Amino acid sequence: MTYEVAKSEDEWRVELSPQEFTVLRQAGTERAWTGELLDEKREGVYRCRACRNELFRSESKFDSHCGWPSFYTPLAGDRVELIEDRSLGMVRTEVRCARCGSHLGHVFDDAPQTPTGDRFCMNSVSLTFEPAGD
Repeated sequence: MTYEVAKSEDEWRVELSPQEFTVLRQAGTERAWTGELLDEKREGVYRCRACRNELFRSESKFDSHCGWPSFYTPLAGDRVELIEDRSLGMVRTEVRCARCGSHLGHVFDDAPQTPTGDRFCMNSVSLTFEPAGD
C-alpha cells in the first residue's frame, strides 16, 4: 500500500527512538503494564507517534485489564488499516496507521462490555496523547 507519509527505514530510524522504531516499523510489542499511556484518564486525542495522525479519542478508551491501552473504536474507520497477521503461530488482526503504515497494535473481538465488542489493544510507544484544550 502507498501511504501519504512515506519514508525510508533509515529516515524512520533517525526520527524514532530505538524502542519506537522496533514497535512502529518492525511490529514489535512493548512489555505489558509498562506503557506511559496505560493509565491516562484525561480527555484528549491519541495520535500516531510517527506521523501525528489522529487515531483515537479518550471517549473510546476503556480499561481492558490486558496491560496495554485499549479503545473500542478508532476516531474514524479510515484512520487505521487492518491487516491479517499470521505471525507467532496464530491469526490476529494487526492495526496500522493508515497515513504512514506504522504498527500500532492489534484488534480483538473480545470486549462485549463495549459498544462495538472490539478491543483495539495499542502499544503506548506507538501513540502520543494530546490533552483536550492544548
